Amino acid sequence: MHSDPIADLLARIKNGLMARLMHVDCPVSKIKIEVLKILQAEGFISSYEVITEGKFPSVRVHLKYDSRRKPVIHNIKRISKPGLRVYKNTTELRPVRSGLTTRIMTTSQGVMTDRDARRKKIGGEVICEVW
Repeated sequence: MHSDPIADLLARIKNGLMARLMHVDCPVSKIKIEVLKILQAEGFISSYEVITEGKFPSVRVHLKYDSRRKPVIHNIKRISKPGLRVYKNTTELRPVRSGLTTRIMTTSQGVMTDRDARRKKIGGEVICEVW
């Protein structure tokens, strides 16, 4: 059992990109699905699908590459960890890397990007950064 399932998902995506795999599988959970929805909406992954065959359901993440077979995701990094939670309010949510970095956050209104959180003027826990 993993103590940090989101870090497990991000590590599987990062390892799959380094190995140039077309897709990676990992156990499914609601928070992982929400993170994957954002990654797909932002254009970092091609798609994902929940696979229910077998003993335990899993989610298959289809990774995305550019025309020269380079990964679209340059880096994906876990920010808030079980041992050290990182919370940011609206004034602390400044754009990172000239707005090229997407931060995924959990807020009182659900999982969203930092741009959406700034627009709605709400803060929350920063799950990860993707660029």
